[in-house]
Amino acid sequence: MKTAALRPPKVVPRDRWLIARRELLQEEKKFTRQRERLTARRQRLPWVRLEKDYAFAGPGGRASLGELFGDKHQLVVYHFMLGPGWAEGCKHCSFVVDHVDGMLPHLAAKDVAFCAISHAPWPEIRSFRKRMGWKFPWFSAHGSDFNADFGVSFDPAEITRRKVFYNFTLTEAECEELPGLSVFARGEDGAIYHTYSTYSRGLENLINTYNYLDLVPKGRDEDPETTMRWVRHHDDYAGVR
Repeated sequence: MKTAALRPPKVVPRDRWLIARRELLQEEKKFTRQRERLTARRQRLPWVRLEKDYAFAGPGGRASLGELFGDKHQLVVYHFMLGPGWAEGCKHCSFVVDHVDGMLPHLAAKDVAFCAISHAPWPEIRSFRKRMGWKFPWFSAHGSDFNADFGVSFDPAEITRRKVFYNFTLTEAECEELPGLSVFARGEDGAIYHTYSTYSRGLENLINTYNYLDLVPKGRDEDPETTMRWVRHHDDYAGVR
C-alpha cells in the first residue's frame, strides 16, 4: 500500500536543530523522572489477599491461579478479549500480545510469570492461538468468577443497562468482554495477593509498537476518534496472507 510522502514542518541548519533537540531533551528527562516516581508509587500500593479459589482450563487440564505462577513469585495476567463463541479474538488485544513472546525469558529472569486469560472455553482459545502462532501461556476462565471479579467480563443485563464497573468506575459498555491487565504476588505465607490492575488506555504501555511510532514524524497517525481502528490481526495486513 503506497503512502503519501512526508512534508517537513520546518527545515533548519543542524546547529539550530541541536538547540531544539536539547530543549526537548530537558522535557524528556522531566518526563522520565516523573515516570520513575509514578512507578515507585505503583509498587508501594497495598495488596489484597485473595480468599477465593480460581481454576482455569489449559493445555494441561485444570490449573489453579497458584499453579499459573510456576516457580515464580510474581504473575502478570493479561485479560484478553475472547468471549464464548467468538470467531476470533479482539484485534486490539492481539496487537498487545504480539509483543509478548520475545520478552518471556526476560520476565522469567526477574521472577515474573506471564499468561493470558480469556472467558472463552479452552478449545476456542487453542484454535485462535494456533492461528496467530503465539507461544505464551493462555488459559480459559470459562465457568469461573475470575473475569467478572476482575472487571473484564459482564452480565448481559449490565450491557443492556449500558452501565458496567470498568476501569474503577461505572461506565457505558456495548460489549460483554473488555481488556485489562492484573498483577498478582505470592507472599512469604504462600497466600496469593492482588497488587495491581489497569484497563483502557492504561494498557498502552504494553504496546511497544506505539513507542516506536511515537519516535517517527507521522507518529501514530490517529486521533481520539479513530484510536487503533487501523490495527488488524497480524495475519490480516495486506500482503501477509
